[in-house]
Amino acid sequence: MLQSAACGLSLSLVLTVSPALAQSSPHDYTLWYRNYDNPAIKALVELALEKTPEYGAFTLSRSEEVTQGRALRELAANRSQVLDIANVATNPARERSLNTIPIPIDGGLLGFRVCLVLPENLPLFDDISNLEDLRRKGIRIGQGAHWPDTPVLRASGIEVITNTSYELLFGMLKGKRFECFARGVNEVLFDLERREALGLVIEPGLLLAYPMPSYLFTAPRDHETAQRLELGLERSIEDGSFAHFLKNWYGLAVRELQLDERTMILLQNPDLSEESRDIGRRALESLDRRIRHLEDQQP
Repeated sequence: MLQSAACGLSLSLVLTVSPALAQSSPHDYTLWYRNYDNPAIKALVELALEKTPEYGAFTLSRSEEVTQGRALRELAANRSQVLDIANVATNPARERSLNTIPIPIDGGLLGFRVCLVLPENLPLFDDISNLEDLRRKGIRIGQGAHWPDTPVLRASGIEVITNTSYELLFGMLKGKRFECFARGVNEVLFDLERREALGLVIEPGLLLAYPMPSYLFTAPRDHETAQRLELGLERSIEDGSFAHFLKNWYGLAVRELQLDERTMILLQNPDLSEESRDIGRRALESLDRRIRHLEDQQP
């Protein structure tokens, strides 16, 4: 079960922590605002920090509202006064420039995407069963300009409309700049709670799928925070609390979105490191087992 919850990862990190690392006063970690506002991601970061008491007490703060691109640039420049931790989808450039904790925080669900749409556009998605149908119908997809999903979709011949602001993409969808705002299975129910999403619905028939592991990242010189997060996640996998986290936060989404009844359109992701490609591939291959695991163990 533990291997299932962690996408079959074989984890072997061995870390020792000097008592000198423990803080006499709480260490304040600043989490990128988009992650802080997502209750599931915030809960997992807190879980990882709670599993490592030898590093000392902590508080978790919300960063200022900066775009994903700026957040990653700030981390890469070691500007910890802006943020210390960000969770984003991975690519080789990010893994080279930042400290990477290579454990998919959502069990691999970010690479499974559904469409937020205008209700009147639902008929556009009828009779789509493959990528060629999607292209033939001229379905345009909205994404963030700096999101790794954008080149994945474009590499498949899909027209992608971008903006640097996540919040503005909702208005662009309502303004019919594109027909589908593709959102991760782990994200979309939280999206619908936002005021910007008022009047939007989830398209019920399609599931876009591609390898897209989502990791925690820290600044390249911030080895202590990276080590604490990785150790905390590994301990949560070993004691079962990570599996509980997945069921608690994503079981409802898997059930409500009826993933096993959707038409899956499988896309390739050419921009992954060898390690992340293997992690993403195993997440795709275990989709059926993951759905059963998250659905069957709902309270």
